Amino acid sequence: MTALPPSHPHGQPGQKKLGLVIDLDVCVGCHACAVNCKEWNTSGHSAPLTDLAPYGAKPDGVWFNRIHSFEAGEGPDSRTVNFPRSCLHCEEPLCVTVCPTGASYKRAEDGIVLVNPDTCIGCKLCSWACAYGAREFDSDEGVMKKCTLCVDKIYNENLPEEDRVPACVSTCPSHARHFGDLGDPESEVSLLVAARGGYDLMPELGYKPTNKYLPPRPRQKQLSGCSSMPAADADATPAKGLLRWVDQLLSR
Repeated sequence: MTALPPSHPHGQPGQKKLGLVIDLDVCVGCHACAVNCKEWNTSGHSAPLTDLAPYGAKPDGVWFNRIHSFEAGEGPDSRTVNFPRSCLHCEEPLCVTVCPTGASYKRAEDGIVLVNPDTCIGCKLCSWACAYGAREFDSDEGVMKKCTLCVDKIYNENLPEEDRVPACVSTCPSHARHFGDLGDPESEVSLLVAARGGYDLMPELGYKPTNKYLPPRPRQKQLSGCSSMPAADADATPAKGLLRWVDQLLSR
């Protein structure tokens, strides 16, 4: 089985840990991250990515990013939460330690988990071990593939420094995705996690995912700063009352 690179003791800053921070409060579920990921990686490090019936009724194939939408809460407190899912580049990735050939491995220099297609035998043990469903079997190639954090992009010195981010990050229209070193407690992504209460997905498993999720912010129960809304609107629905107030304000 495959050994993991050594790490610092728990509770101390570790080696460089590149990863993503995903803000569930602003993700709109547009799938732009998934599409741009597919476009970049189908000619990149893990190329090609299989497309099965792309124009049919049930398109399928290899996708490193998948987005799920859920309805959370009930009644007026309900909301749609869009949940992007990809490899979390865990500190303790069972997908690596179960690999019989060493094809799945974790890089010591930045913590990215990758697959070597030359030694992968397509046994699928890693996909069974991954509780997050982040492994993608390429039936055309007969090997397992997964998110690489766009290693061929983030280290490409021919690109401007601001463009050296994963494809999913650069294309997100709502800026819900952030990239950086989560091993550095003073990095922008680490400070964002600390400020917003970012959390691990299924921490009880002990995989210690590098990627973090920022929870949706609580909804405001009432509008603030609208004390001058006309009293005549008190009996109207909140939406209609607000629109009437805005209309009167702009008509002055």
